[in-house]
Amino acid sequence: MFNSPSFKFSPVARRRLDRFRSNRRGYWSLWLFLLLFGLSLGAEFIVNDQPLLIKHRDKLYVPVLFSYTETDFGGEFATEADYRDPYLSDLIEQAGGWLLWPPIRYYYDTINYELTMPAPSPPSRENLLGTDDQGRDVVARLVYGFRISVLFGLCLTFFGSLVGISVGAIQGYYGGKIDLLGQRFLEIWSGLPVLYLLIILSSFVQPNFWWLLGIMLLFSWMSLVGVVRAEFLRGRNLDYVRAAKALGADDLTVMFRHILPNAVVATITFVPFILNASITTLTSLDFLGFGMVPGSPSLGELLAQGKANLHAPWLGLSAFFVLALMLSLLVFIGEAIRDAFDPHRSSGLGRR
Repeated sequence: MFNSPSFKFSPVARRRLDRFRSNRRGYWSLWLFLLLFGLSLGAEFIVNDQPLLIKHRDKLYVPVLFSYTETDFGGEFATEADYRDPYLSDLIEQAGGWLLWPPIRYYYDTINYELTMPAPSPPSRENLLGTDDQGRDVVARLVYGFRISVLFGLCLTFFGSLVGISVGAIQGYYGGKIDLLGQRFLEIWSGLPVLYLLIILSSFVQPNFWWLLGIMLLFSWMSLVGVVRAEFLRGRNLDYVRAAKALGADDLTVMFRHILPNAVVATITFVPFILNASITTLTSLDFLGFGMVPGSPSLGELLAQGKANLHAPWLGLSAFFVLALMLSLLVFIGEAIRDAFDPHRSSGLGRR
């Protein structure tokens, strides 16, 4: 794809891509992370308590996408069909139909009422990594928890980067009193105990994905301000910027068309590490009980269950290994991006 005639890179971009590819650890970490994240985006087709496809009386049903009632399959009640109920399965099979199930027949909140041991139960053929203290499948909660963690981290990184780059650009470009007041505000704001404030603010409202995103956005934008500010302070005095101003270009055009592209090169290397920090913060809040809505799939909540149930080590170990894998992949990707944008590295040397 990258070598097709319709998709061309500039010589500088091609050298950076070659340097990124030469870092084999970061290159393959990127593909592995994209694979895991892509599978988690389609988790409903892999881990679900709804069949993927049902054939009943020569008619096809797709429960994973649409909701059906029990009466649609010859039942007695006009309530949503419970496909795990043997009664409903027998009705479908007696009519000559069949059910196509996903590989793991549990949703993140599905409770296994047929456990042979008290919850949390150990790993078995039915529950590959066991169940938590409420009888919910650990694999299902890991898959959906991984997806929520990455999506939350991506959203927080994107919006935080937008705010941080904008604030740093304004400070660095205008300088003077704007830069002075901005720096004093940043010193005060960054000195606040962020985790305690997040806990206090999240206790005032019913926590959910968007509330937590908004609360954490209040503090996550500061990481890029210093880098962008330094680039704008340096770039505003360059000759091509002075020439653009002499030709009558307005401030926004100079900032975002002439200086910002050079500043982005310095800031893009920080993005994987900011994503790492965002995921870690969400996990910490969930571990302390101030994160997502209770019952939501959460890696931090699984870690808390592992701490509370030391006799069930599969809970803490499962969440730990998923977090360690995810954060390690992001660190390796960040290192590869940093090396790719480093002008002092030679594209032909690779990593020794």
